[in-house]
Amino acid sequence: MTRIVHISDLHFGRTDVELLDPLVDAVNATQADLVAVTGDFTQRARNSQYRDARAFLDRFEAPWLAVPGNHDISLDNLWLRLMRPFRRYRDHICNDLFPVHRGDGFVAVGLNTVDQYRWQRGRIRWRQMRNACKIFSDSDEAIRVVLAHHPFEQDQDVKKSLMPKAEKAIEQLAECGAHLVLSGHLHRWRAEPFLSRKHGAQVLQIHVGTGLSTRLRGQENDFAVLDLDADEAKVTRMVARGEQFVPAGSRSFQFGEDGWRDRQDARSLGTGRGL
Repeated sequence: MTRIVHISDLHFGRTDVELLDPLVDAVNATQADLVAVTGDFTQRARNSQYRDARAFLDRFEAPWLAVPGNHDISLDNLWLRLMRPFRRYRDHICNDLFPVHRGDGFVAVGLNTVDQYRWQRGRIRWRQMRNACKIFSDSDEAIRVVLAHHPFEQDQDVKKSLMPKAEKAIEQLAECGAHLVLSGHLHRWRAEPFLSRKHGAQVLQIHVGTGLSTRLRGQENDFAVLDLDADEAKVTRMVARGEQFVPAGSRSFQFGEDGWRDRQDARSLGTGRGL
């Protein structure tokens, strides 16, 4: 059994400070094999915000893997955003914009989907996609996980633009054997298989909201705990209630010839699609 904790959209500079300790405690209590962080560490990509974010990461007992979000490049410093967009992220969080983590029975790969020219929308970097597929194709690990800040699919009521060619990217990830895609950006929860035209439901998407930000957009602060086997995934949503994070329902998926299938009805105390 592999356990991965998925958190996103911390937004240091606009956090609920009363949730800092509870989130760290809740993540450490899971005894996870990996903490996956899918971007937006900061609100405005300032050095002070990055220092706070790194201090927060350093409190995790498990190893962590991270990708940047669109808020992690400067919005108000145009020169920095266009010419050195990831300098502060590299300095404070991780110098590698294509990080890879290999664990016992799993491999996780981070994709950088931030587009400094279109700050909100995001983009696919096809060289990274090819490299991820090579890793998956050459890998003996049973579970193959992708981290990305921007979603590859979203509900129709979402006003933000989806990344160009996101559907093509999911087809490619399904073809090369990816099992899960973890993402953030929208500050909403979703746990559903992607429906690929060519490959069916071969890839499961886990989309969490914000772990710490006060920008809740009608939902709760949350994160996900993923318990994974080669052919099964149990997804538990953890939400902030008062000054602690508590389970708000779980959902189990089975992987078979037709891809991922829901094993039980969602049990939810939260909002949004999925749990």
